[in-house]
Amino acid sequence: MRGPDADAVEGAVRVRVASESDGKVIAAIYAPYVLHTAISFEERPPSPKEMAIRIAKTLQTHPFLVCELDGTVVGYAYAGPHGVRPAYRWSANVSVYVAQDKHCGGVGRTLYFELISILRRQGFHALFAGITLPNEKSVGLHEAIGFQYLGTYREVGFKLGAWHDVGYWRLGLLDEPPSGEPTSFRAIGM
Repeated sequence: MRGPDADAVEGAVRVRVASESDGKVIAAIYAPYVLHTAISFEERPPSPKEMAIRIAKTLQTHPFLVCELDGTVVGYAYAGPHGVRPAYRWSANVSVYVAQDKHCGGVGRTLYFELISILRRQGFHALFAGITLPNEKSVGLHEAIGFQYLGTYREVGFKLGAWHDVGYWRLGLLDEPPSGEPTSFRAIGM
């Protein structure tokens, strides 16, 4: 897979479906966000084994992608259910994480282009992203792609000795009512 934004990334870019064997590198990319920022509200980084389990579980229904730059995984993006009630099934939450030394290089945009394309094919109606504030880079990425600001939960999480707000953004994919159930990721054959 190679979307139009892949041209903004310098080097040989490849976006592919994650596998359980990517658990170690994905856990390593994610750990600094958990340990040193409030971007993630997790307090302990998941182990490579736990991350492999998360990848496998996600892929049963939603995409989980990695971006390789010159053969090295430098970021990942995934989607998951927006809520547990049945009426939420046409909506999905999305997230993207990029290695600390690859920010602002087009990796996040490249991943989101592919992720959104897949979710549209699956028949999802809307995507939602929660962003711990302030986070100008993430807000900029989401708004550049077309996400629209919905609102903010004030002081919703306490981490690293402070209260943190979380803003929510939405991207509409399909305007018409659903013609059927969303297709599971496994069923679209990627």
